[in-house]
Amino acid sequence: MRSDGVKKGVERASHRALLRAVGVCGDDFSKPFIGVVNSFNEVVPGHIHLRSIAEAVKAGIRDDGGVPFEFNTIGVCDGIAMNHPGMKYSLPSRELIADSIEIMAEAHQFDALVFIPNCDKVVPGMLMAAVRLNIPSIFISGGPMLAGRMNQGGQSVTVDLISVFNAVGSVVRGKMTEAELEEIEIAACPGCGSCSGMYTANTMNCLAEALGIALPGNGTIPAVDSRRVILAMEAGRQIMAILKKGLLPKDVITKDSIANAFAVDMALGGSTNSVLHLMALAHEAGIDFPLSLIDEISRRVPHISKLSPASEVHIEDLDLAGGIPAVMHEIADSLNGKCQTVSLVPLSSIIKGGKVRNRAVIRSVSEPYSKTGGLAILFGNLAPEGAVVKSGAVDPEMMVHEGPARVFNNEEEATKGIMKGDIKKGDVIVIRYEGPKGGPGMREMLTPTSLLSGMGLDKDVALITDGRFSGGTKGAAIGHVAPEAAGRGPIAVVKNGDIISINIPECRLELKLSDAEIKKRLSLLPEYKSKIKAGYLGRYIESVGSASTGAVFAK
Repeated sequence: MRSDGVKKGVERASHRALLRAVGVCGDDFSKPFIGVVNSFNEVVPGHIHLRSIAEAVKAGIRDDGGVPFEFNTIGVCDGIAMNHPGMKYSLPSRELIADSIEIMAEAHQFDALVFIPNCDKVVPGMLMAAVRLNIPSIFISGGPMLAGRMNQGGQSVTVDLISVFNAVGSVVRGKMTEAELEEIEIAACPGCGSCSGMYTANTMNCLAEALGIALPGNGTIPAVDSRRVILAMEAGRQIMAILKKGLLPKDVITKDSIANAFAVDMALGGSTNSVLHLMALAHEAGIDFPLSLIDEISRRVPHISKLSPASEVHIEDLDLAGGIPAVMHEIADSLNGKCQTVSLVPLSSIIKGGKVRNRAVIRSVSEPYSKTGGLAILFGNLAPEGAVVKSGAVDPEMMVHEGPARVFNNEEEATKGIMKGDIKKGDVIVIRYEGPKGGPGMREMLTPTSLLSGMGLDKDVALITDGRFSGGTKGAAIGHVAPEAAGRGPIAVVKNGDIISINIPECRLELKLSDAEIKKRLSLLPEYKSKIKAGYLGRYIESVGSASTGAVFAK
């Protein structure tokens, strides 16, 4: 066992003495040492309950003959970090999470790991650590939050975090009072769990099932459901079976399993951030997975489940409808069932057991919302390396759009412009210098898109950025434009009034200028120099790469 390096032999007497100080004794020294990687903290609602998940995991480990050791990672709440400088730290936290886990696992030589993530950057950070370390691993998330309930006009309605963001736009436009906004604010987040729609956290937790690195139910069982604790105990037991079998993360996370995850992503119309994170995972695992391959998957996998923010359906409804096994059962022809899973059965066995219980939530492939996936990869002279849009949340009238650019050099400028009423119907808002280097940290533009939605402009205005969007974004919101402005991408030379053409069905994003004009403007562009020189963000700027390859650190 790896842990023999810290517990066996005369020369390890001092190591054993230290281990005895934390409660290891007797025949514990002959048992496997299992690291329990917990992202609990008291800031993030998706993580506030993870102590109970960890306790269940540790009980399962002990039941099957292991010795658990819990340690923690950081975790950022993107909702709280939104629309202020704190969001610059969200994506960069992914790399810190992966690095810190590597340090703890290698320093203490654990035999296997159980990962307990829940929110946006924690899931991919932990996935990256799992394939980097490549020791037996399993994932068990904290589960989704329930949607809020409120009595509006005498009728019970569901609300969530995105309802709050959208309501702000309604207040700005004078269509809602601040008192009405407060009612929604109070009801929207009724308790622990990752935000209740198909946003980034829940997308990634669902895709962990499709990857095969988590047990069925990981992505959809609500945080407050007793089945969540039972699943956690099962995960603790299962890691012992995985260790005995010798199954490693790189046996599970392969090119085929990542393709499976993207197929499920397309069927669900998941967060655009999933593209960034799965690309980063592929890079960490040494797998070549270009954006063009994601485009191929999108073209052949239908969008069969439309959840918030694209509808009023939430993750709890998907769970009752059969969860991810049911979705995979429906798109079985698009999946590789031979992929291995931490359930120690091939994915085909899980697919076979899936059953759709509600066709209003999970449609058949013969009657999809669209014949192509709920995410689309766009290319063109404005995004030579690609851009991403959640096509399943775009209104039909905005799938093809052409309009004049309204350019802003950061999110704050754009937010002020929208709130002042500077945006007209038909405009294409461009927010640049918000990419991995330019932001830095590739901030989410949820505030601008939510304001547009709340002001009733999401069916008339498009928004393009080299930054990111929250999984809660809807409308013609196109992000991850690469190369970014700070990397001298064409988005850096767009001027107010330039015509931009968007064609989502044909996966095109074009600036209506000649190649010669774009080249001329780029030649006159001054070198980008960030104002941030110190601290973690200063080091991040020096290391981070393009969004088109996952915004990972150059090796």
